Amino acid sequence: MDLYSDISSLKGIGEKTAALFHKVGVFSLYDLIYYFPVSHIRYPRPQKVSDIVPGVDTALKLSVLTKPSVAHIRGMSMVTFDAGDDTGSIKITYFNMPYIAKNIRIGDSKIWYGAVKARGSSYGMAQPRTFKEEEYESLIGEEMPVYPLTKHLTSRTVSRAVRQALEFFPKDQDYIPEDDRQRLGLAPLSESIYGMHFPSDDRHFLLSRERIVFDEFFSFLTSMKELKEDGVEHGNDFPMIEVAEASRLAESLPYRLTGAQKKAYDDIIRDMSSGHAMNRLIEGDVGSGKTIVVLLAMLTAVRNGHQAALMAPTEVLASQHMKKISGLMEDYDVKCVLLTGALTNKQKKEARRMIADGEADIIIGTHALITDLVEYKDLALCVTDEQHRFGVKQRETLQAKAGGKMPHVLVVSATPIPRTLAIILYGDLDISVMDELPAKRLAIKNALIRPDQRNKAYNFILKEVRKGHQAYVICPLVEPTDGKGGENALEYSELLRERWKDEVRVGMLNGRMKNQEKNEVMSRFSSGEIDVLVSTTVVEVGVDVPNSTVMMIEDAQSFGLAQLHQLRGRIGRGDSQSYCVFVDTSDKKEVSERLKVMQETNDGFDIASKDLGLRGPGDVFGIRQSGELGFRVADIYNDAALLKKASEYISSAGSNAYSMLHSMTEGGAARVVL
Repeated sequence: MDLYSDISSLKGIGEKTAALFHKVGVFSLYDLIYYFPVSHIRYPRPQKVSDIVPGVDTALKLSVLTKPSVAHIRGMSMVTFDAGDDTGSIKITYFNMPYIAKNIRIGDSKIWYGAVKARGSSYGMAQPRTFKEEEYESLIGEEMPVYPLTKHLTSRTVSRAVRQALEFFPKDQDYIPEDDRQRLGLAPLSESIYGMHFPSDDRHFLLSRERIVFDEFFSFLTSMKELKEDGVEHGNDFPMIEVAEASRLAESLPYRLTGAQKKAYDDIIRDMSSGHAMNRLIEGDVGSGKTIVVLLAMLTAVRNGHQAALMAPTEVLASQHMKKISGLMEDYDVKCVLLTGALTNKQKKEARRMIADGEADIIIGTHALITDLVEYKDLALCVTDEQHRFGVKQRETLQAKAGGKMPHVLVVSATPIPRTLAIILYGDLDISVMDELPAKRLAIKNALIRPDQRNKAYNFILKEVRKGHQAYVICPLVEPTDGKGGENALEYSELLRERWKDEVRVGMLNGRMKNQEKNEVMSRFSSGEIDVLVSTTVVEVGVDVPNSTVMMIEDAQSFGLAQLHQLRGRIGRGDSQSYCVFVDTSDKKEVSERLKVMQETNDGFDIASKDLGLRGPGDVFGIRQSGELGFRVADIYNDAALLKKASEYISSAGSNAYSMLHSMTEGGAARVVL
């Protein structure tokens, strides 16, 4: 057995458990060891109910006081009961775990661990972990990993599997020579991977994380450099000229293009008519009008006799692009085709036929656009979102689909990056910066509030709904999660439904829902059938509902400023005044100072620059599974020094950097996204 063995080859991983791992993208041992935890728990000593501090993860030794009751609400089960000690009691709730009721008996005494929330004058704990007293004693003070999960998959199951998989990771395998590694001050790769999962202490974790972050930056910067050189070497297989229809489309819009939009389009035309294949990044702030520039480029390709493809990160966004773009193309005799996983087999087959026959001019979809089953008649332009960070392997796939020719590639980013970092990240690429907003757009009004001011915010949302507008409420979590405090969409949507009864139609959206469910919820929100949408950050990129005028972001301190700005960009897209409310639940002065930046400006580039200097070292203890530029662990703001170090190392390594990169991807030495 080796790192590329199937996950089911591990002891205790049967067919059903393997299927759960597949849902979170883990198929092999290699996938598993790079499936890093989102946080670590250091279990505290149990305390009394009378000592509870709301919002803090707490261990309580409690006895069950009441018989569990099971309720079913909107397809969701909810088990509730009371438990307490000699100083008081709390209400315990489990969502979508009806079997729990059979295992809970009055008088049972256990250790309950989880985040305690205040509900009026009482306390509640949702989805707590339970332990026998002697079992919990052995865990006190230990660093326990908490993984991103799917239903029925537990952190304990993942942890046990990871320990087995790590036995097969070569202890001496490292793409960085030992002398270089010591000069760079980096830990060995095998030690770092172990430390990401099971650190002995905070220092061990930080050293391990530093190494993995360096690897991600090394991979990204080297692949970007290789991609640039690859495009120059191939020349221009699809030379194009500017077309009258593009100018006609721009003039027919109900607004004038900004100077930044015009310059970005001019850059694209210059690239596509030059002597080499285009490889351009359009970096634009939220609402700067990137989509129309992309459409002008695709229309240019079509009128030059070729096909153009737009690859979106989600099916929701792909469908939205399809609706908007096909509507604008009706007067130009341009055939637009959608290809996503949500289509029926018959629809997919017909879409692939139209693409292969050349009947489809503009093809819009997800990563399904570059799968083996799709063949293009004459693909000359591929537009991709940064979340599909386009690398060498994808470009080789496209080249094969284009009959060995090299299509033009346009990457669109909604992540404003400070110039100092952009030069390092994209120094070898062509960049167009769109830093202007349409003239008629009203500036969003912002408010930073404390938890005890929520009622005012709820009343304001209700007032806007009564005016006929809609609102978002953003939560950091999908559901109550052991080891992570913060509001979750599951409980929050029920809280708002109970508060507003039938007067406000509340919907819920999260990334764990099936694509068909997500599309249905967003469709209902877009059509006005949902007044308030409680969601996780799945709405962060591109979703466009002009009638939404309020966004309330819970636990705002758990997001980076750049991500808060991306979220805020979902409102302010219509003619009405819009408002964003940031709820700070941290009780930390330095956190409030950082969030005040969101009150002071709506300029994404200004926010990104300030974010670079305001995040503290404590922010890196939580490991993100996604973020700016799609890095799994790295953060371009917190880790700017490592980004510079990786860039300098690549320069000193010269051509050796490419062989090192390929040893990472082919030898399995590091998890990279190319």
